[in-house]
Parts: sequence; structure tokens; C-alpha cells
Amino acid sequence: MTDSPKSRDLYERAKRVMPAGNTRHTVYRQPYQVYAASGDGCRITDVDGTVRIDATGNFTSLIHGYGNPRIREAAIGQIETGTCFGMPTPGEVRLSEILAERLPAVEQVRYCNSGTEAVMNAIKVARAYTGRRVLAKVEGAYHGTYDPAETSQDARPESWGDADTPASVATARGTPQGVLDDVAVIPFNDAARAERILRAKGNDLAAVLVDAMPNRAGLIPASDEFLSMLRRVTREMEALLILDEVITFRLGYHGAQGRFGVDPDLTALGKVIGGGFPVGAIAGKAEYLSVYDPSEGRPAVQHGGTFSANPVTMASGIAALEELTPATFDHLESLGEQFAKGAADCFARHGVKAQVTGLGSLRRIHMTDASLTDFRSLFATPDAAQQVADLARAVFDEGVLMAANGLMAFSTPMTRDDIEEILSAFDRALPRVLDGSDRG
Repeated sequence: MTDSPKSRDLYERAKRVMPAGNTRHTVYRQPYQVYAASGDGCRITDVDGTVRIDATGNFTSLIHGYGNPRIREAAIGQIETGTCFGMPTPGEVRLSEILAERLPAVEQVRYCNSGTEAVMNAIKVARAYTGRRVLAKVEGAYHGTYDPAETSQDARPESWGDADTPASVATARGTPQGVLDDVAVIPFNDAARAERILRAKGNDLAAVLVDAMPNRAGLIPASDEFLSMLRRVTREMEALLILDEVITFRLGYHGAQGRFGVDPDLTALGKVIGGGFPVGAIAGKAEYLSVYDPSEGRPAVQHGGTFSANPVTMASGIAALEELTPATFDHLESLGEQFAKGAADCFARHGVKAQVTGLGSLRRIHMTDASLTDFRSLFATPDAAQQVADLARAVFDEGVLMAANGLMAFSTPMTRDDIEEILSAFDRALPRVLDGSDRG
């Protein structure tokens, strides 16, 4: 690891005031964390002055990278006017209009402050509307840190149960058994098995929560058969279909629902819709969001939030979405395709069994050539995850920031030359990964 004395000193200070000196597990590094100082375009500079290409964009949220002039102007303008009010602002109206215009299944929107909150509220809406308790979700899919939504996101072979009836496995120690009892876990991209599990829940099923390309379950796109089955079965069972687009909204001008042809009842949003500021949104058909309506007395679901629809976030989100034109998505698509092809060529040159999953600007590295169809298939090679973490550590030292699980998210300021620079870093890093010299 490149020596970073200022980061090392900051980490020593951090350990005195935060558990293991850390407040986000996703950025934890050993032997010490490296601290960011500034960002510009697609590059990030740490406190010791080292510059790297940021190929994560704060875990997919910074689709326009750092310092986008239009977003910066919008944020500063709103800060000068007022950072927050105990009143609604015009910005929340305009951002909602944009989302409703772009997302085929969205009529109305309600804001919160994170993707976790968006999913949590979508589940509460579904339960309030249907009067039912059971949530179904995909094994291995990450939907934030709300107890029901995180069930079985990190299941392991010794605990995940039979493929026909996957177990509901707690992620956080101390999760009440009652929470797990109300979550039905379904296999990804196995329409027949998933349908049997859903139908067995009968009139208890409130909703199915699905991500059309779940990152932690491999960034594997959902099949048309699987998504069509979920839509058909939820309608027949009078349950709601919740599409988690917190990450995948960046897959196209009309989001993942436009790209995959999904017609969800509710959509959870976050990340890129805030222009780099904390944000979450519950969106969908007006009929379902009516559980929030206070105009005729106490609503079925109470929802406030001191910083919900924060005006700085709203202004920045408007600017960010207006910058996301169809041409911009074409650019992001081409970057993703260039990387996937270049990485495949790089792996072949080094004789590495590896592959790239994902679509558009979202890509993920897997150090295995095994067929990947769902969460369980990721365990075909026991040391594959460690090799990916080793690769992430090695390319970090070569000037590229990517997630420890191999996730990469390309941003609009990137060029084809930047992608080539990332691929060159892979070329330099792979020999060290293969001989084990970068093993953490």
C-alpha cells in the first residue's frame, strides 16, 4: 500500500472517537483508511495529495462526478437563499415533476433522506395499503439497513437453507425472530421456485421487493421471465410490487423500469436524484401513496423528517437530472461497454478466469468464469471474493478507486481515455494479485 502519512495520522485520531475509526463499512481499509480531500471531475485527491480516478462515484451516487458547474451553481444558490425551512419549497414540486415525467410507473413522489429510508417507507406503504404483513425479497439483494429489507442479504451456504425454501437469515445480530418470520426469501432469476414460494404465502403477502440488477447479488440483470412472473403473481395475489431503483435508476433516461419494461406499483429512489446530497424518495401510483394523505384526518402512515425534501438537495437533484439527457446516457453506455470489453481482453492476456457483469455505467468484476445467475452461484469459487478485494487494493495503489466487491460506476465527465487509464491500472495490478503479493 502506498504510504499516506496524513491519512495514517487521521486514522489514529479516528480510532479514538469512532468504532475502529470508521463510520461506513464500505470505505474501511487496512492497515488504515485513506482520507479524501477534494474531487474534480472523475478524480479524487486524498489528504496526502495522491490523485486517483474515482470509479465508484461514492458508490454510484455521483453520476456527474465532482464539481459539475450546473449542480454547484444550483446548490450554492439555494444555500445563499436558505438551507432548510419548516415549509415546503418549489424545488420539491419540480423534482417530483421530472421524476414523474421520466419514470413510466410513477405518478406521485414523497421524499426522505436515504435509499434505506425509501425502501423502509415503501414497505410500510405496502403493508398499510394491503393490510398484510409478509414481505418477499430476493436472496442476497441489498436494500439498505432496515431489518426486513436486509434479511438474507449476507446469507452463507451453512445457513441459507434449501434452494426450494431459502431460509430467512438475519444480517444484524439480535434481529427479532418475528421480523424474519415476516420475510419470504426467493431465489433470483428462478421464476418457478420463486412463484411457488410467493403463492404459499397466500393472503399474508403484502409486497415483493426486487432490484432488477442487484449489486451485492452479483450485478446480474434480472431475466424477463423472472420480472414478468413477479408482476403477474403480485397482481393475481393483490400484493404490491416494489422496484428498488436506488442504484439502477442510472441505467437509462427512464430508469431500470424503462429499460427492463417493468411496471411496479412503488419505486424506491435515492443516490443520483440528489445531485450529491443525501436523498431518498418513495414514488409510485397515487392510489398507493394515498396512505400518506392527511387531508381528511389521520393518515394510515405517518411520515415527517426534518430534512426530507431539503431544498439544497432538491435544487441539486433538479440540476443533476436535467444534465442526464438521452445523449448523456448514450455516453455512459459506451463507457461501460468499452470497459467490459477491455477488461475481458486484459483478463485473457494474463490468463485470468474472470468476468464483468452489469449494464450501462454499472459494472462489477468477478474473479471466476463460473456461470453467474444468482446470489448462490457467486460462491462457486471460494477464494474469488478475496481475489476481487486484492484486485481493488492493487488498483488503488495504481491510481484507481473501485469498490472492494468489484463494483464500478462510471460518471459523465469520464472519457474513453479515462477508461483506458483504468484498464492500464488493471494490467499493472493483476500480476501482483496473481502471485499473492497484494493479499490483505
